[in-house]
Amino acid sequence: MRSKFSVGFNKIFCTLFFIACVVLLALQFFPLPSSLTKTPYANLLLARDGSLLGAGIAADQQWRFAPVESLPDKYKKSLLLFEDQHFYRHPGINPLAIARALQGNLQAGKVTSGGSTISMQLARLLRQAEYQQQDKKLPARSIISKLLEAGRAFQLEWRFSKEELLIHYASHAPFGGNIVGLRAAAWRYFGRAPEHLSWAESALLAVLPNSPALIHPGRQRDLLKQKRDRLLVRMHQENYFSDLDLQLALIEPLPERPQSLPQLVPHLLATLKKQHSAQHIFHSSIDPFIQRITAQVAERHGLRLANEGVNNIALILIDHERMETLAYVGNQAWQKQQRYAPDLDLIQRPRSTGSILKPLLYGLMLQEGELAPTSLIPDIPTQFGGYSPKNYDRSFRGAVPAQFALAHSLNIPSVRMLRDYGIGKFQEKLQAMGMTTLFRPADDYGLTLILGGAEGTLWDLTGIYARLAASARDGNISQPIPTLLLQDKKALENKILLQEKTPSIKPVIQQGAAWLTLQALIDVARPGNDNYWRDFSGSQTIAWKTGTSYGLRDAWAIGSNGRYTLGVWVGNAGGEPASFISGQSSAAPILFDVFDALPSINWFAKPAHALKTISVCKDDGYLTGGQCEAVDMEIPNTSHFAKVTQNHRRIHLDTDEQFRVHSRCETVNNMQAHNWFVLPPTQEFYWRQHHSEYQSLPPWRSDCLKDLLQVDEDQPIELVYPNEESRIYIPMDLDGKRSRVVLKAVHRNPAAQLYWHLDDEFLGETKIFHEREAALEPGVHKLLVVDKQGYRLERRFRVIGKE
Repeated sequence: MRSKFSVGFNKIFCTLFFIACVVLLALQFFPLPSSLTKTPYANLLLARDGSLLGAGIAADQQWRFAPVESLPDKYKKSLLLFEDQHFYRHPGINPLAIARALQGNLQAGKVTSGGSTISMQLARLLRQAEYQQQDKKLPARSIISKLLEAGRAFQLEWRFSKEELLIHYASHAPFGGNIVGLRAAAWRYFGRAPEHLSWAESALLAVLPNSPALIHPGRQRDLLKQKRDRLLVRMHQENYFSDLDLQLALIEPLPERPQSLPQLVPHLLATLKKQHSAQHIFHSSIDPFIQRITAQVAERHGLRLANEGVNNIALILIDHERMETLAYVGNQAWQKQQRYAPDLDLIQRPRSTGSILKPLLYGLMLQEGELAPTSLIPDIPTQFGGYSPKNYDRSFRGAVPAQFALAHSLNIPSVRMLRDYGIGKFQEKLQAMGMTTLFRPADDYGLTLILGGAEGTLWDLTGIYARLAASARDGNISQPIPTLLLQDKKALENKILLQEKTPSIKPVIQQGAAWLTLQALIDVARPGNDNYWRDFSGSQTIAWKTGTSYGLRDAWAIGSNGRYTLGVWVGNAGGEPASFISGQSSAAPILFDVFDALPSINWFAKPAHALKTISVCKDDGYLTGGQCEAVDMEIPNTSHFAKVTQNHRRIHLDTDEQFRVHSRCETVNNMQAHNWFVLPPTQEFYWRQHHSEYQSLPPWRSDCLKDLLQVDEDQPIELVYPNEESRIYIPMDLDGKRSRVVLKAVHRNPAAQLYWHLDDEFLGETKIFHEREAALEPGVHKLLVVDKQGYRLERRFRVIGKE
């Protein structure tokens, strides 16, 4: 008997053990519902203070946000007390609750309670979601469905912790209409995050999934309020809150309807979705107050610009102290019509840069000793091959200080500076600064690179200017690329620095050159009445630059004060030109209106340690060489500026100091030596038109003209056109004949007479205005110009064109 009993017991034990193993294997390895991992979530964009900036609906048209990291205490207590008080003490099903529900249903004669635990409810929600994903209808509830839910509840309890189960339930629970999950319900009904809900709001969201349709007007909302209030009373009885809290909670009204979610930064949300496709909640660095201000300014200027044929505005504000983006107006499209592409994020779109790169070239040349701030740069008619740049005002000044050329955005001096610096070298520096759109070879851009021949994004360029301001203030430390997102909570708890998570860029333009560059930009003339800003004590210092693209398609304004860097772009998203568009009149007013709306910030102190003082000529800004009146000039301490003036000459005058003389016509004792500021003839010709104080070289005394060529090294003749690098293309007229070319020269003596020879044939003579027309065929030509004293200038040039 004992052996038979022992054998029977062993069989039962083995059978039970086998069943247990099968159950455990099933719990561990049976696939979980796909709705746990394949649930589509809506995107949520939060401001730096946690307020909502915008949201986008999920792919299945449900307002379902990503699960909360942890359940708020108020909601958690409300949920457990209402749904499952023994949640932490059962393995997924609660036999006592099922028995109690069965007894109540029998007494009532109908189903009044199902006895489901939170785990079982989660199982049902997941099963329902799976059917919806397959476009199938969930079968009617039955004993079999209950058993399936119970089995799934066991599995969920086995695979997840209790806290994880609560989060899964709260993230899949229905809250009326197409609102799913606690986070979406909190924002849609109450306009704030779940952790900021009151006791009454938490209680409402705890009872709502039980009857989600009751939230809608006309659906027995009084019944919903009674359910909430009963739960509040029970929580008070559990000593969750005081008598006063209960009284206040009971008088809180139910929300009328789901709130419309704000859309303050729609383009930023769309951009972040593309950049971080696996992320659904974005904690941005946007300041909601500043965002509203900048959006209002952009909207206000929209009508003004629309009247000028400009329909799109983009704007970005960066705190260059923290390198955080505070405002992001991706596209303020006039009237939001589809033909103005209102959904396009123009901050991230490459556009022609216009003149916005000029300060960067200036800063690089300062830093590398190519020029000093007051060094004269030629501003004369210029041709490089077939390229002939023009100033915006179509005038010439002869020569201008480098900082003046930058402040007035003169094109010809900038092109000459780029020619001297090197196109390829400048492109490499721009890429090192963070300009990501220069993907073509340098020769493809050519000298037009400095005038808008390349494309850049407002994001890149404003970031570059922000780092320029940061370098001027903080020194030569690496600066991060401006961030759009704040660190997550875990990073903050672990004290991970933002710089360790964000790519950093070592300053290309270091502190001394950065500060001097910004000083030059402070002097840029402001639009309208703002030109008198220095006269007002409350006006803040702003270093800024504008740009207008070729063809009048893009207008830029980027500026920095002591704390913020603001970038503005205006134009048409489709690239249509606008007759009156310019950086000065179109974009700059927006920039200054935004700065005026922000707190006034003091300009940062001069970094004396990053500068050094040199002695330069007062007239032309080059090293003195002992030939001029000297002034002190600050340059970057990294600069090895070594260019000595070539615009000052030692001349000799007669005793009356009226005429120039030389040793073959006057004794040395009777000569008066003077240092004289002399520009090359072409520069002098245009310089005199703007500088009445300029003194040309005195004339030679008549008896000194005979041997002049043997003693005078000056070349008084200069060809304006063609110059040394000209390649001339001559189009055909309508009659089939080639157009005629106008050859132009200048002479240091306004009264000089010039004799012209082309290809060894005499063209004629000119006085005062030295211009001659000529008919030229393709090929190489030789031009010779001679004056009465025998000074001669010969130049070869090429005419290109179809034979």
